[in-house]
Amino acid sequence: MQMGKLIFIPIVLVCGMLGFLFHFKDSVQNVIARNQRRDTVSYICRQNNFTDSLHGISSTTANQLYVVHDHKFIYCEVPKVGCSNWKRIILLLNRTGGKFVPQDVHTSPYLKKLSSYSPAEQVALLKNYTTVMFTRHPLERLVSAYRDKFLHDEATFYTTSVADLIKKTVRRHGDFEEKISFEEFVSFIVLENPNQRDIHWMPMVELCDPCNIHYDILGKYKTIKQDAAYVLRSIRAPKHLKYSDTKHHPNESRTNNLITTKYLRSLPRKLLQKLINIYRLDFSMFEYNPLIEL
Repeated sequence: MQMGKLIFIPIVLVCGMLGFLFHFKDSVQNVIARNQRRDTVSYICRQNNFTDSLHGISSTTANQLYVVHDHKFIYCEVPKVGCSNWKRIILLLNRTGGKFVPQDVHTSPYLKKLSSYSPAEQVALLKNYTTVMFTRHPLERLVSAYRDKFLHDEATFYTTSVADLIKKTVRRHGDFEEKISFEEFVSFIVLENPNQRDIHWMPMVELCDPCNIHYDILGKYKTIKQDAAYVLRSIRAPKHLKYSDTKHHPNESRTNNLITTKYLRSLPRKLLQKLINIYRLDFSMFEYNPLIEL
């Protein structure tokens, strides 16, 4: 009996030490990755002289930033990069124990935007709060927006008004009742006025202005659960609060690399090149390969 205990105890200690070392190694790797992301953004900003502190934060960007005062947290919303689930977290942080219906994640009065504060207050909040932005491969994000906004049967602003605008812009012949194709969607993006681009396919650089807002944490959609857990620890969120990867259309497969590649291969080469050019800064600044696996 005593010999059994003497053997068992060291094994437990060794296993515990190995677990600690594995966790420590993983943490170091994550720290290095996060620092590299910020360094790359800073480098691209300097190379292109994009920093413009004299004019402050644009109204577009201020409207994308959500403020949580109790946890000194500011989150930049990038549509199609898990933003609905982040809004759920923000609502839970702002409303202790409160329940809300799904529509609340976009319309709730408990969502406080940076745009509701004066320019001086905006600067102070950005300086003193933990700022967070999440990115996704630009073309995967684009395919996700197309599938989510234009392929479903329910009547929405996108399936009616926006789809009609796209048809009038790029469809010369054919049935105007037919859903827009992905090629038509991309053709419209290439032709549209960049200053009037919808936030669901606006370049991430323009949405969150990382050259003038030095984000403390730059997360990636590919590692969103790990990065989200780090964000929640950093802002001292309640320990029970987790990032929930809920889908708006639960029965639909999530847009991934394979689905994105399939859509991109359907495009004429010249059109694809024009599309890549629109998101060229997103590719370089956030370190994504524009060709994926074409």
